[in-house]
Parts: sequence; structure tokens; C-alpha cells
Amino acid sequence: MGIPVYMFTGFLESGKTQFIKDTLLDPGFTENEKTLIVACEDGIDQYDKDFLKNTNSVLLPIDDKSEFNGVFLKKAATLQQPDRIMLEYNGMWEIKLIEKEFPSDWDLYQIVTLINAETYPVYLQNMGPKIIEQVGVSELVVFNRCTPELSKIIRNSNVKAMNPRALIYLEDEYGNAEDYNAGLPLPFDLDAPVIEINDEDFGTWYIDALNDPSRYDDKLVHFRAMVHRRPDDPDSRFAAGRFAMVCCADDISFIGLFCEMEHAADKIEERSFADIHAHVKVQYEPEYHGEVPVLYVSEFSPADEPDDPVVYFR
Repeated sequence: MGIPVYMFTGFLESGKTQFIKDTLLDPGFTENEKTLIVACEDGIDQYDKDFLKNTNSVLLPIDDKSEFNGVFLKKAATLQQPDRIMLEYNGMWEIKLIEKEFPSDWDLYQIVTLINAETYPVYLQNMGPKIIEQVGVSELVVFNRCTPELSKIIRNSNVKAMNPRALIYLEDEYGNAEDYNAGLPLPFDLDAPVIEINDEDFGTWYIDALNDPSRYDDKLVHFRAMVHRRPDDPDSRFAAGRFAMVCCADDISFIGLFCEMEHAADKIEERSFADIHAHVKVQYEPEYHGEVPVLYVSEFSPADEPDDPVVYFR
């Protein structure tokens, strides 16, 4: 078993250092295990000597990207023999760097993205792809310094579209946290005999279905979507979805849900649109490492392309 690594990313002054400090001071998280803090940024908040002593932590500052390499990191861990590693990652560095440079005995347990709500609108406008990269790999996303107005802006930007599986919390200046999904109205009726998904609501449905599959289990749905099959899919398997844009034209990608239909391989015309009636069943899918909604198709017919085939989340 390798050394567990908790990675914290986000831009400068996003609250990474304070979040790590609060975590290590939480008696529910630590029982005096030795922690190696790898800090790749030098922000306003600091790890002082008293904090390091009280939390049995050792600080390893990395001032330059060139220092973040496997040989250096392995040597530091071998020298300090930590029980765990807290990695305060530089938000301007590529996430793929950790895959390249992580020592083989470092096990990435969790990625957390911290975002300053006050600067989020500007960063989203000017550095949207970088935010999508950070949020896209995270299990947990925390917006801090939220006000009611900023929380509304955050929800309107539909962060959930960047990573439907992530837990997202909005934290005010006093540290009170609210689930991102709290109070979000759905544009369709979950209690209807058949849930009708309009073209413009497909993205909302997709996000909600992956975020909380149980609410759709054993439901009937009707929608229009683009169909897609991968070369290695079983004959009965395809995906129904749409091309979606979260931030800008450069990040357009296909989003979809797994479907099952007898002889799908013979019926599917790649990237065509179809009118679909389906019975939703929640089941484990190895690709997601968890339970997701799978659509068992009862009615399938060709359909016209919508006036705008792209789903927009902003």
C-alpha cells in the first residue's frame, strides 16, 4: 500500500492553505500521523512553526515547476517517512504533470478544488478552460467567500456540468456551507407517469441523473438525443446524448447516458438524432466506478436534429 496523497488545487488566494490547515487541525481527520505538506505556491496564508509542530507536519516548499519531479519527490518522502501527503498544488500548472511525476508509491486518494467566489466570475471569463480542468478531476469542489449574489452567479454558470460526479459546496464568509444542488428547481416533473425531457433541458437532466441516480430509478423517460456507439461497445449498448458547451467553443464535448436496446448495433446511425422512450434502471458500471442510470429503450425512432444541437450550460 502506498502513501495516501490528498491534492488541493485552485488559483492563488483560493484558500488552499487555510483548508489544509483546518483539515489537519480536525481531530476527526488526524490522530497525530506524520504529514508531509508539499506546498507549490507561496500565498498570504502560511504554515508557521507552531502549526507544524502541533500537527506533526513537515513542510516541503517547491518554488519552481522544475523542482516538481519524481526523483525529488521520492527523495523527500523517503527522508521524511510520512503517513500521508498533503499536496498544495499550483493552480497554474497542468494537472497532467502529477501523472507524469508522481512517485510509484504515492496513491492519489482525493483531489479538492478551492475557488474564491469573489474572483470566480473574472477567472471563468478569462481562464475558463483551466477552471474546467481543475473541477473536472476533483471529487470535491468548495467555493468560499460566497454571498447570495455570488452563489446565484455560480449556480447560473452550471459548475456541475464540468463534473457531474463532484460534490460541490458553497461556503460563506463565516464558514457555513451549502450544497450546490440545494434549492435548484428542475424543469421537468419527476412524478409524472413519463418524465418528458425537452431539448433545452437535456443538460440539466443529464447532470441531475448522474448526481442523484436514485431519484430516476425505475422511472420512464422520453427525450430526443444524438446516438453514439464506440467500436468496442456490446451489440446492445449505445449512448444517447448531446454535444455540450460549458465555457467556450473549445470545450465542446459529447455528454450522454448509457442505453441498452436489442440489436442496437444494427439500428444505430452514428451521430443521428432519435426519439427515445426508456425505462431507467440504476446499476453499477465499471467505467464510472459506481452506480449510474442506464436507459433500457422501449421505443426508438429516427428524429430531426433540434434547431440548435448543442447544449449550453451558461
